[in-house]
Amino acid sequence: MNRNVVFTFFLFCFVTICRGSGTDIALDAKATLLHRIDSLNLLIYTCLLTLTVLTIWVFKHRRVSWLHETGLAVIYGLIVGAIIRYAGSTNHITHINVNPEPGTTYNLSVPPDMLRFHFPASLPITPGDSPIANKTYAYSFRGEIVNVEQNEIDLKATFDPEIFFNIILPPIIFHAGYCLKRKYFFRNLGAILTFAMVGTALSALVIGALMYGCVQLMPASLASSFTFLDTLYFGALISPTDPLTVLAIFSQLKVDVNLYAMIFGESVLNDAVALVLSGAIQNYETRYSHDGGFEISGFLGAIGDFIGIFSLSLLVGALMGCLTALMTKFTHVRDWPLLESALFVLMSYAAFLIAEVCELTGVVAVLFCGICQAHYTYNNLSSDSRNRTKQLFELLNFLAENFIFTYIGVSMFTFPKHHFDPWFIIAGFITSMLGRAVNIYPLSFLLNLGRKPPIPVNFQHMLFFSGLRGAMSFALAIRNTVSEARQAMLTTTSMIVIATVVLQGGAATHALDYLRIPTGQGSNEESEALPYRDLYHATDTGESPPDIGLGLRNLHAQGAFYQIHS
Repeated sequence: MNRNVVFTFFLFCFVTICRGSGTDIALDAKATLLHRIDSLNLLIYTCLLTLTVLTIWVFKHRRVSWLHETGLAVIYGLIVGAIIRYAGSTNHITHINVNPEPGTTYNLSVPPDMLRFHFPASLPITPGDSPIANKTYAYSFRGEIVNVEQNEIDLKATFDPEIFFNIILPPIIFHAGYCLKRKYFFRNLGAILTFAMVGTALSALVIGALMYGCVQLMPASLASSFTFLDTLYFGALISPTDPLTVLAIFSQLKVDVNLYAMIFGESVLNDAVALVLSGAIQNYETRYSHDGGFEISGFLGAIGDFIGIFSLSLLVGALMGCLTALMTKFTHVRDWPLLESALFVLMSYAAFLIAEVCELTGVVAVLFCGICQAHYTYNNLSSDSRNRTKQLFELLNFLAENFIFTYIGVSMFTFPKHHFDPWFIIAGFITSMLGRAVNIYPLSFLLNLGRKPPIPVNFQHMLFFSGLRGAMSFALAIRNTVSEARQAMLTTTSMIVIATVVLQGGAATHALDYLRIPTGQGSNEESEALPYRDLYHATDTGESPPDIGLGLRNLHAQGAFYQIHS
């Protein structure tokens, strides 16, 4: 009898433990499934980038110039996105309908950051399970649901927009400043600043005004969701250019260095200007009176925000660059190149984060940090650190750029917040071209009144043609897709980016021939002078010393500064 009691007791304990562990096993299986889907998602993008690299090699080997690597990445992304979207998946997202309790206060326009889902003690998770103890699960805010039947792969194929701003954009922007051709950049500084600052602001205003007029002619359902500030924000996000394809062809064909410098310099600065301008528009909206009137105080405040944020962000980046230069100059960290390179990378990224924490613009800070690092810090680095930092940021820039364009293609099918409106898309294409024309031709006319030599007409046409849209426009558009207006902006921006990268980028060589822009003008690379102290270092390590006479002539020509890499 006692044995039966003991056996029954142990059997009861075993069944209870199994039921409890069954819940843990189910949760482990769910976590494992999510991990596999995350790995599959990353594998898809890794395979896309690998395929892009191999195809680029084939194109370079076959001397194919009608399709650039970014256009190729977009096309591959579109293909894979369509496969993910329409191939189907058995891993559908489980969901349960939840309503707020009576008396709960919340704001529909700004939903809560977290939902706490409470399971009462008497409610079993699945039939057959024993009642569970009180449990509360927290769910973070992702956004408004468009398609409840979305599957796990569709969901995982889309990234948090903050990943673009905090991880992917910084190395792209820093590389642009770090590899800036200073000689030709400063030679054309007046034209570059005019196109990048005045031109971008003018283009945003023209696009915003024209789009607002076009929206008023569209169906009332769409027109009612747009305000003038919305269309002005669209003008700000679609104005920055990303002429990677054109610049790559320019380098291969050795196009005039001044034309190259104007296009590259404008694209570097107008990204920063567009980001600050879009932030100023949003700040104006907080000061804007909702009675439909125009508030001069809000307008002046927005202008003050633009100037103040841009200047302070520039100051933060310059200070971090100069601080890194002092640290590398007055310490012996250069004796350990790995530590030196790590310090260089961390200080550069810190410039971006400090600006963001201070409610400034990290893109502006990291851009000018890169320029200062190239101007001052680069010459304090050891030879190993120079090569390592140049190659590292070149690699990060290549991977980040191609990842963004691949993601643009994939997200056209997998991102759930697209709103396709053909009239808005057509108006977006037309107004973006008109805004680019207003940026180039009137300002070129004004610049030529005092510029020697003037900007030729065929150069002006090429500047207009080089207005491809890219990473910055997409990153600004995808950052907020809550309202129908912002969803239409994202869809239109994605299609403009895809069309300009694939079509305009592929036609760049034909545009050079048609406009009769001379090529083969000599290398547009700036020479890199070896610092004087490294002349002895090269001899001590057994390397062939450079031409000392050439080095001294470069030092004499440059004064206290040395030429660095292009």
